[in-house]
Amino acid sequence: MNKSELIASSIILAKTEQLLKVATNRYKITIQVAHRAKRRRYEDVDIIDDPKVKPVIRAVLEMVDEITQPEIISD
Repeated sequence: MNKSELIASSIILAKTEQLLKVATNRYKITIQVAHRAKRRRYEDVDIIDDPKVKPVIRAVLEMVDEITQPEIISD
């Protein structure tokens, strides 16, 4: 395992921990991640962005980004 893989895995672990800290129910968040990963897997059959990023990892990263992004308030 090289250094870049270690950094990537540490970032993924940190984001996963961040998602679990925000969640009120770990079971529900796990099910949500699984459903999103499954849905993305079948939706993106034709699109191969990065074969190294598994659907579950992509789902976790997307969910954390959705939680941490500030909402845009319209006037």
